[in-house]
Amino acid sequence: MPIPSVRPLCLLLLLRILEIIVPVFGVIGLGYLYGRTRRIDVRDANALNITIFTPALIFYALTERAGGQLSLGLAAVAALVVVFGAGALGWLWVRATGRRADVYLPPLMFPNCGNLGLPVAHLAFGNQGLALMVVLMVVENTLQFTVGLWLLGERMSPRRLASNPMILATVAGLACMAFDWHAPAMIAPAIKMLGEVSIPLMLIALGVRLSAGAKGQWRAGLIGGLAAPIVGLAVAIPFVALTRPDAPLAALVIIFGVMPPAVLNYMLAEQYDVDPEQVAAIVAVGHVVALASIPLTLAFVL
Repeated sequence: MPIPSVRPLCLLLLLRILEIIVPVFGVIGLGYLYGRTRRIDVRDANALNITIFTPALIFYALTERAGGQLSLGLAAVAALVVVFGAGALGWLWVRATGRRADVYLPPLMFPNCGNLGLPVAHLAFGNQGLALMVVLMVVENTLQFTVGLWLLGERMSPRRLASNPMILATVAGLACMAFDWHAPAMIAPAIKMLGEVSIPLMLIALGVRLSAGAKGQWRAGLIGGLAAPIVGLAVAIPFVALTRPDAPLAALVIIFGVMPPAVLNYMLAEQYDVDPEQVAAIVAVGHVVALASIPLTLAFVL
């Protein structure tokens, strides 16, 4: 029996990876170019995305796209383990090197599973991948607005957490899943349309944010940008090896671990005046590193 040539298989894998990353980084690049040519403030667009478009995406993904066989509970556990595991490794690292925990720990703990993770999951694994990454994102986002703010010197606020639109959409979506409820036929298309705005707007806003760059601080950016996927993978890979989740969750947990730091880390550092230029450099360099780390990870998990 003839052995199939390795070259066609490699070409097919390369084509599959390009089909995933080219649309994602292409839209980010468009936002970057737009941000370089025009002065624009994306805070209003981000506020709309956080309060309307992304909650609609979360609700629709959980109620209409998730299906009944997904390990959503294990996905939530995976997010907890990866975030806190990366935080523990990062804490040991900053203690050993004398670096500031409030500058380095949040970028190491909180990856960009929204702007970057959702489109990669959707393009790579379809509706099931999107639903699972939504759960990973919501858990990570919840931790960032509690533990992450505490690391920046803020007190935890249950009231703020309970009023977070993405968390409310998740609770509503999970409740509907449990009872097999669906939005009425007259409303479901509107929810779908609102959700479809979320991912392109995330990518454009990310590109615009990255176009601002960071003055100086590039050594710190390189160190933090490289450390983020390293500590993430150091936790994600053992978790997958021990729990052996079904596909595509196993692949998505590893992708979650390798994601660059979330842009929200910079926005919060700016809000709380925690060396925002240094955090911006870490986020920016982290996304440059992602141009190589994400394709390599996809080649490993696909």
